[in-house]
Amino acid sequence: MLRLYDSRLSGNAWKVRILLTQLGIPFERVTLDLAKGATSDPAFRAKSRFARVPVLELEGGRTIVESAAIMLYLADGSRLLPDDRYLRAEVTSWLTFEQADLLRALALPRFYHMRGIADQMKGRIADFQEGAYVALAKVDDWLARHDWLVDNRYTIADIGMFGYVSMAGEGGYDMERFPAIRAWLARVKAQPGWIPLVEEA
Repeated sequence: MLRLYDSRLSGNAWKVRILLTQLGIPFERVTLDLAKGATSDPAFRAKSRFARVPVLELEGGRTIVESAAIMLYLADGSRLLPDDRYLRAEVTSWLTFEQADLLRALALPRFYHMRGIADQMKGRIADFQEGAYVALAKVDDWLARHDWLVDNRYTIADIGMFGYVSMAGEGGYDMERFPAIRAWLARVKAQPGWIPLVEEA
């Protein structure tokens, strides 16, 4: 069975859990306590060269790191990743854009708010927001003209973009500015097999 190493509030690990669930792939979840330095443990470092989650451990023991790489691996041959080379490149472009233009700018302000230090970090949050609002406007403009990010159908591009964008409000972002994104988020959540970040016991 596949084994997924993640943490309770990781948006990147959440994307992988959504994909595994929607594809009906059984997996064992290993939830790490990042606050206690679990990713610094030598046994974990042997599985993750970048010492962070998520990590997907295959049945033979090999591991795949980074959420985009994991999703591309898992979705290969499924309905959530197009066979067409051009469309696969389009999927990859959205996954790359999310990691490059949005991930840190959305995740870190959220972290600061969760830790109760947002006031102390307001200058840094403002710097993040300056760039992220531009990036979010690009996504909103695209979604105002398309129901989905690629090929007018639900793909891993949508799952990859969804995680941190859906939590942007937790980092102080005004998502009322982006009606197309909000409508798209609702469409993603309506997909069969979608799961929340924290599942009730």
